[in-house]
Amino acid sequence: MRWGLVPYWFREADLSKLQINTSNCRSDTIMEKRSFKVPLVKGRRCVVLADGFYEWQRRQATSHRQPYFIYFPQSEQVGAVASPEDWEKVWDNWRPLTMAGIFDCWEPPAGGDCLYSYSIITVDSCKVLNDIHNRMPAILDGEEAVSKWLDFGEVPAQEALKLIRPTENIAFHRVSSVVNSSWNNAPECVFPLHLLAGKELTVSASSQKMLQWLATKSPKKEEPRTPQKAEPDVPQWSSQFLQKSPGTPKRGSAGLLERWLKQGQEEEPVAKRPHTQ
Repeated sequence: MRWGLVPYWFREADLSKLQINTSNCRSDTIMEKRSFKVPLVKGRRCVVLADGFYEWQRRQATSHRQPYFIYFPQSEQVGAVASPEDWEKVWDNWRPLTMAGIFDCWEPPAGGDCLYSYSIITVDSCKVLNDIHNRMPAILDGEEAVSKWLDFGEVPAQEALKLIRPTENIAFHRVSSVVNSSWNNAPECVFPLHLLAGKELTVSASSQKMLQWLATKSPKKEEPRTPQKAEPDVPQWSSQFLQKSPGTPKRGSAGLLERWLKQGQEEEPVAKRPHTQ
């Protein structure tokens, strides 16, 4: 299933021509936009599982943005974890987030298999997260809320929408800026920052290869550097359940990236996909 709902009315064979971002769906306009209203009324409600999501807090008077990992409170207090080994024990019994979403089935204009895709519903941020970001995913807290959201036969759309609200049952901690690059896929991406004090962080093999390629083979390496683009104001997810839909990488064109991947085949037989954030 593709993350980023493809509307039923889209009639191009090339999905890259879809000029709207449907990764998220605002709860306050869900009944106003036909891309989301139609599947909702049809009962196409789903639950998206994720270990957690990232948000970046803007620091006043500076360009620095502190990343946070946000998740359900766990059976063991994350703040009491004193070592990476203790963290692994907590992670083994991790409770994933259950986020409300809607899905649809898109039929290619030339025929063929239907494509299932979804959007995650977002709401105003809860009080404890308001200082970090003003939006958050709509989280279904508990089995009863999940069951009602999925039971489109017994629970109509207007009744189900009452479940869509901010929850205060949330926890978070600061993480390393290593998460700023989607090429990094390592335990350090979710480690509490206090566990990394004095520890030297290393980028992944894929990131190292990319940096080397940019330094030696990029035709634009002599051009003046432009300011780094800020992260978009939408949540990014971390999960073994979600996979990012194929798309254009952050740097370079598809052809250049393809050549880079072929160069690294001897060193890395299977190229890593970007970490879903």
